[in-house]
Amino acid sequence: MKKKRVAIDMDEVMADALGKLIRLYEDEYQLPVDQDELVGHYLDEVVHPDHRSAIRRYLFTEDFFEDLDVMPGSQDVVRQMHERYEIFIVTAAMEFPGSLRPKYRWLQQHFSFIPWSHYVFCGDKSIIQADFLIDDHAKNLVNFSGEPLLFSSPHNANETRFTRLNNWQEVSQYFLSDQ
Repeated sequence: MKKKRVAIDMDEVMADALGKLIRLYEDEYQLPVDQDELVGHYLDEVVHPDHRSAIRRYLFTEDFFEDLDVMPGSQDVVRQMHERYEIFIVTAAMEFPGSLRPKYRWLQQHFSFIPWSHYVFCGDKSIIQADFLIDDHAKNLVNFSGEPLLFSSPHNANETRFTRLNNWQEVSQYFLSDQ
């Protein structure tokens, strides 16, 4: 029997890019980021207006994606899902061309059980053909042909169009609970 295919976004789903952006910003400007202000917003929308370009600058740094923290629970849950589903890691890496090698190395280090042939570095995720897509950006879910699943991140707190998975425990319940 053919396994169902699950496409999983990398940044803000498996890898904590926001956490690193906040650390870099706070270190550079010695200003704290108010986590409450992030609800429904991207980081560059809540920092001082004169500092907004710094957020993009961090993202375009060659090694930004190399040492991101792993989202809590993601490794164990993805490993278990890998036994039942065909897993693809899908990341819109083309926006940050320098991220290709660092993202590849990050995946090899933290999710080595997923074969390289199941990494999809793309720009427009509407090309993805899978049964499910777990992503933190609603724009990637709107035209997805399978079942779209929104992974919670502060910026998408007000999004209500999709089934929401708040953390990896909820992903586990959704995909691994025997019904």
